[in-house]
Amino acid sequence: MIFNLGYLMLVTALLLAIFGAVAGVLGGQRRNARLIVSNYRAVYAVGALIFAATAILWYGLLTDQFQLDYVWNHSERALPNFYKFSALWGGQAGSLLFWSLILSAYGVGVALAFRQRQLTLMPYVNAVMLVTTAFFLVLMVFSANPFKMYAFVPADGRGLNPLLQNYWMIIHPVMLYLGYVGLAVPFAFAVAALLSKQLGNQWVSAVRRWTLIPWMFLSVGILMGSQWAYLELGWGGYWAWDPVENASFLPWLTATAFLHSILIQERRGILKVWNMVLIWLTYFLVILGTFFTRSGVLESVHSFARSDVGPYFLGFMGLIAIGFLWLLFDRLPLLRAEHEIESVTSREYAFLLNNWLFVGITFTTLWGTIFPMISEIITGSRISVNEPWFNKVNGPLFIMLLLLMGVGPLLGWRRTSVEGLRRQFTWPVLITALFAVGFAYYSPQPYPVVGLAVCMLVTATIVQEYVRGVLARRITTGENPLVATANLIRRNGQRYGGYIVHLGIVMMGVAIIGNGFYQSTTNVTLARNDSVSLAGYTLIYTGLSQERASNHVQFTTTMNLYDARGRMLGLVQAHRNVYDKTEDMITSEVGLYTRLSEDIYVVLNGWEGAGETATFTIHVNPMTVWLWIGGLVLVAGTLIAMWPHPARREQLAHVAAGQVAAA
Repeated sequence: MIFNLGYLMLVTALLLAIFGAVAGVLGGQRRNARLIVSNYRAVYAVGALIFAATAILWYGLLTDQFQLDYVWNHSERALPNFYKFSALWGGQAGSLLFWSLILSAYGVGVALAFRQRQLTLMPYVNAVMLVTTAFFLVLMVFSANPFKMYAFVPADGRGLNPLLQNYWMIIHPVMLYLGYVGLAVPFAFAVAALLSKQLGNQWVSAVRRWTLIPWMFLSVGILMGSQWAYLELGWGGYWAWDPVENASFLPWLTATAFLHSILIQERRGILKVWNMVLIWLTYFLVILGTFFTRSGVLESVHSFARSDVGPYFLGFMGLIAIGFLWLLFDRLPLLRAEHEIESVTSREYAFLLNNWLFVGITFTTLWGTIFPMISEIITGSRISVNEPWFNKVNGPLFIMLLLLMGVGPLLGWRRTSVEGLRRQFTWPVLITALFAVGFAYYSPQPYPVVGLAVCMLVTATIVQEYVRGVLARRITTGENPLVATANLIRRNGQRYGGYIVHLGIVMMGVAIIGNGFYQSTTNVTLARNDSVSLAGYTLIYTGLSQERASNHVQFTTTMNLYDARGRMLGLVQAHRNVYDKTEDMITSEVGLYTRLSEDIYVVLNGWEGAGETATFTIHVNPMTVWLWIGGLVLVAGTLIAMWPHPARREQLAHVAAGQVAAA
C-alpha cells in the first residue's frame, strides 16, 4: 500500500543519509573523487525520497485517509482543503516530516549552489546536513511515524486544533521553518571549516548570504506568529514571552549577532573563535527550541504535540555540544586573530558590545524560559516567569542595542578621532535632544521618552548616512537625487541594505513602545444600541448574527465606530467560533480597525440570549501597525543586503574561477 511505501522511503532515506555522511567525511579527508560524488548523490537522493514521502502524507490528508493515525488525529471530512494541506505541520509526526523536507531542500540547494565552488568544504558541508537530516529521520522511523496505520478505516477524523484553523497558521509555520531549519547551513560550513582546517575568511564569505536567507525567513515567521497571536488569542497583544515564542526568538538573537560579527572577521580578521561559538550556539538553540516544542517539557499555548522524542533530542544535543566543542578546542591554534581591537571608539568595539548584548538577551530569555522546569525539578512545584519579568530584564538591554545600532555605523574602523566623533554625531544628537525635550513635555513617563529618543537617534544617523552618500555621488557623477540613491544602494547593498533593516527595526521599536506604554483598555457589557467611549473613540453595539461554516458556527457582533468629531469611521466585527469536533475549544477572532496612529481592537467575550447584551474587551493600541510595516521594511533591506552588487559579483566570479583551476 502507498502509505507503507511512504514509511519505506523514510527508512531508505535514513540509510542513504548515514552512508552519504560517511562518504562525505572520508571523501573530504582522502580527496577521493568517487566518495565525494557519492556524497552529493546521497544529498539528492535523500531529498527526493523525503519529498516523495511528504507528497504521500499530503495525499492522505487531502483525500481523508483516516486509516492513517496522523490524518485521523489532525483532520476531518468537513475541514477546508487549505487547512487539510497545512495540517501537515499541525502535529508531531507531520511537523517532523516537514522539518526534514525543508532541511533536505536546503541541502540540495547548497549542494547545487556550491558544486563548482568551495570544493574543499563541500563534502563536509553535505555530511553535516545529512547527519542532521538523519537525526530527524530517526525520530520518524523509530518514534513518531507519520505513516502509522489502523487495521480499520474510521468514518471521520478528530479534526484540526481550532487554534490552528487560521489563515496565518497556513503561512506562519512555513516561514518559521524556512528560517529555523536554514540556520543549519552556516553551522555546516563552520564544522566543514574546522574539519578541513580551512579557517580563514573563506567559509565566512560563503555563508553570509546563506545566513541572511534563513534569518529573513525567521524574522518574517516570528512577525507572522505575532500577528496570529494578535488576531487569534484576543488578549490585546502580540508577544507574551511564551516558551514557544522564545524558542524561535533565541536563535534569531544569536544569528543576528553572528551576522554582525562576521563583518569584523571579514574586514579585520578577528573574532574567529567567537564566530564559531556563535554559529554553534545558534544551531544548538534551533535543536533545543525544537526539543521544547516537540517534547512537551514546557507548557505553551503553541504546543500541540506530546510524544517520547525527548530522549532522542537530549542525546543529539549532547553529541552536538561535545563534538563541536572538542573539535573547536583542537583547532584553536589555527584560529588566532590577525589583529586586535585598538580603541573603544572603533566600529569593531561597538560591534563587540552589540554581540555581548545579543548574547546577554539570549541567556536571560533562555533562563526565564527554562526556569519553570528547573524549579519543578528542584522544589517539586512549577514557578512561572511571566511577561513583566522579561520586559523588566530585557527592556534596558534592547534600548542599549538600539543605541549601538545608531552609534556603531558612525564609528570608523580601528579608531575614531575626536574630530570624527564631532562631525558624525553633532546633527543626530542635536535632533534627538530637541525631540526628547519636546516629547517629554507631553509625556510624563520617562521610559518611553528615552526609548523613542533612541529610536529618533538611530533614524537620524540612518538619514545622515544616506544624505552624505547621495551628496557624494552627486558631486562625483552629477546624478539626480533619485538616481544617486538607487546607484548608492546598488553599488553597496550590504551597507545601505543594512541601514534599511535598521530602519525597519526602529519602526518596530516605536510600535512596541507605543503599544506597551500608551494602550487604553476597557471591559464593558452593552445592550443593543448602547455605546462605549475610549481614547477619543465611540463604539455602538448593533447586534449579533451567526453563520454556518463547513465545520463550525461563527457568531459575529457588529459595532459602529466613530471618532472624536462624531464621524463614522466604519464597522468593527468581532467573532467567536464554535467547532463541531471541539465545542469546548471556542476561539476568538478579534474585531480590528487599523489606522497609522493606532488600532481599535475589540474582543467578544460572551453574550446572553440572542445577543440582546454582549460583553467586550476593547483596546486602543497606539502605533501597532508600524510593527508590521517595519517587518516589510526589514525584509526589503535584507533582500538588498543579500543581493550581490557589481563589484562583489566580479569578486565571486574570480574566486570561483580560481577554485576550479586549483581543483
